[in-house]
Amino acid sequence: MSMSVNTNVAALTALQNLNSTAKSLSTTQNRISTGLMVSSTKDDSASYTIAQKLRGDVSGLGAVSASLSRAHSTVDVAVAGAEQISDLVNQMTAKATAASDTGLDTTSRTAMDNDFTALKAQITSVISASGFNGTNLLAAGSGTVAALQSTGGGATLTVANQGVDTALASVTTGISTAANATTTLGTLATFGAAVTASLSTLGSASRKIDGQASFVSKLSDVITSGIGNLVDADLSKESANLQALQVKQQLGVQALSIANQAPQSITSLFR
Repeated sequence: MSMSVNTNVAALTALQNLNSTAKSLSTTQNRISTGLMVSSTKDDSASYTIAQKLRGDVSGLGAVSASLSRAHSTVDVAVAGAEQISDLVNQMTAKATAASDTGLDTTSRTAMDNDFTALKAQITSVISASGFNGTNLLAAGSGTVAALQSTGGGATLTVANQGVDTALASVTTGISTAANATTTLGTLATFGAAVTASLSTLGSASRKIDGQASFVSKLSDVITSGIGNLVDADLSKESANLQALQVKQQLGVQALSIANQAPQSITSLFR
């Protein structure tokens, strides 16, 4: 092999190898610091594009989950109110049944009528307090619940307003007399049936929202796992690779140093 002071082939080769090692080392260090094998479209355009699309899907599912959570809270508040109203209806029915006894004395009947009126007022109070986030499913005219079911934007889960306050308006007579008490028992039965139907509707809606929320959560987890499979770095592998590249870099520096010293040997030919 000819010797030249103008062109040091060995040094150029050593430098190319060292630059290649430095580039690989930079890539490995970036993967370790970010935890990602594909952190930019420059790393892998196809995988990065797919991952970005999936990340958008996960963000959309987050919005769906939030919508379902709001709907769930609204329905659950209504369920709690309807259950309380059902208990109050049972108490009112007991009072009306007792007041339908024609042999009841006036003082006892008056006390029962006062209790009955107070129970009815309590139902009105429960209805008023059964709203969440501006929606009250027990009060007519207070809106319905419409929650997202998917990221498509078209599918929604709706829960109708139950209008329990409107049904309560049918209970107009008190129990001040035995005749009134008997009439009230009939209207209470109708109102109680309406409350029971509302409980059934709201309970079913709550279970449906629970199921959809669970599905959305699992779907989000699966997609997130899929993103990881596409772009996450194997840190144990990268750690081992980092050590190997650091040793390779040190050896490359030494090789370049040796190659740079080669032209100096030419001077010995002229002594």
